[in-house]
Amino acid sequence: MLRLIVVAVLLLLLTACGNGVLPPNRNLIKQAIAIQLEQTQQQLREQLDLDFQGFEINHLTITKKIPLMMEHLPAYHLQGVYDLKFNIPQHDLKQPQKPFDIYMQIQPEGKTWKLIIPDSNNQTSNRVWRSYLVYPDGNK
Repeated sequence: MLRLIVVAVLLLLLTACGNGVLPPNRNLIKQAIAIQLEQTQQQLREQLDLDFQGFEINHLTITKKIPLMMEHLPAYHLQGVYDLKFNIPQHDLKQPQKPFDIYMQIQPEGKTWKLIIPDSNNQTSNRVWRSYLVYPDGNK
């Protein structure tokens, strides 16, 4: 009986240390990174007149998972590295060990996640965030 009480107290303390929500899985993190890459890819396509035909994210390594609260909802600050391969006609462009630093927030219903990105166009002192729904299967 005492053992059960000690385990319950330890679980309660561990839950209190975080935001009480498990972090997003690898597939969701890959999809969030893909959303960021699609925006960058679109800018590069316009500036350099390149014909990107997709990309692959491989060897995802998560080095930090920091639980936090954003706008009264649980979120995670995630950091790590991945290998990137851009598919371009005639050849592939590879970038190994590319770092990522993203924020992901679970939605109120607890079933979906959003990628949260600071708005770089914001000129005010208050931080403004843009959000993008992350689809676990990559579909929109």
